[in-house]
Amino acid sequence: MESQNQHLPQPQEPSKLGTTFSRTCFNGLNTLSGVGILSIPFALSEGGWLSLILLFLLALLCWYTGLLLQRCMDANLHIKTYPDIGDVAFGQKGRITISIFMYLELYFVAVEFLILEGDNLNQLFPNMGFNMAGIKVGGRQCFVLLTAVVILPTTWLKNLGLLAYVSAGGVLASAVLVACVFWVGTVDGVGFHEGDVLLNMRGLPTCISLYLFCYCGHAVFPTLCNSMKDRSQFSKVLLVCFITSTITYGSMAVLGYLMFGQHLKSQITLNLPTRKISSRIAIYITIINPLTKYAIVITPIAAAIEEVRPIRNSRVISILVRTLIVISTVFVALMVPFFSYVMAFIGSFLSVAVSVLLPCLFYLKINVAARRFGLELVMIIGILVIGSLVGVVGTYTSVKEIVNRILD
Repeated sequence: MESQNQHLPQPQEPSKLGTTFSRTCFNGLNTLSGVGILSIPFALSEGGWLSLILLFLLALLCWYTGLLLQRCMDANLHIKTYPDIGDVAFGQKGRITISIFMYLELYFVAVEFLILEGDNLNQLFPNMGFNMAGIKVGGRQCFVLLTAVVILPTTWLKNLGLLAYVSAGGVLASAVLVACVFWVGTVDGVGFHEGDVLLNMRGLPTCISLYLFCYCGHAVFPTLCNSMKDRSQFSKVLLVCFITSTITYGSMAVLGYLMFGQHLKSQITLNLPTRKISSRIAIYITIINPLTKYAIVITPIAAAIEEVRPIRNSRVISILVRTLIVISTVFVALMVPFFSYVMAFIGSFLSVAVSVLLPCLFYLKINVAARRFGLELVMIIGILVIGSLVGVVGTYTSVKEIVNRILD
């Protein structure tokens, strides 16, 4: 997106160029409407009913840090992307730092897509597997490998315009997914009789990390802001996107927790009865979405590697780089097949940095007036303290859970 955005006109005032308010709202919602919606019921089951308050508070916090990024852009009209903000704030070190966090976040999201495919295909077609050289490959591992084979050719494409157009259905897919889960609970007889835990302190670190993952769209916000006809309207775009996505996430969390309670699995689709048509529609939507988005997610990583001078403009090297990235994500997905805890790691380590800590630090560095003692400075320092605490505790908890499950 960064490389493509550099070729777009950069209007500093309202003009006929750029995207409209409604189109930018749609793009922003598509950014926030990701795979996090599948684990939001599990997050609620980990934290209990009172943790919903944290969901709303984190939405408010991330909305505010999104506004801080907009203010950074207003301070320098040459800023086009998130790495540009890092460069203006701290020079090349700032650009490299934010780029590393962004690429790591994209990489692990690609890993999550593969884990997601393996889990849900195994739910639809259980007892699949094969033997290879005396080694038994289970159904879930088999589907991860099969998914990688299917998506590999799409990663070789340089022009992803068609895939980007297809993936724009993410907002609609999220709405249909919530509707299907509601249908299963009301019409298909599952009911809403579970969910009796008010607060679970031990599960709060995982709960908060999963909530944060749902709002990790900040890497794209500067690009969306810069593409608007009227950049001054972006604060309203953020408000619409965060309110709408929070309603969607909250609805899914409440529905899933009332339906399955403490029996919830890492993805709500794994709890749905597969014999019901509505359940199959929900699972099919869950399966199709990552297939269209995987190539778009890893393209920025591949493009960054391909920009190295010795291998620039080499088609063969480009295909090799993208193939190796796919192989590496398959390896990680097979070694760490724990969807919710990988997502919690992304939320607590990467999303906290990209969506909470760095926007505050960049804003304080760029805006000298913000460093004067006052309400704004107190709020930002409070966000930095809370974000650091959530990042440390959440990262420790998620890594500990992952290690324990690997050893088991």
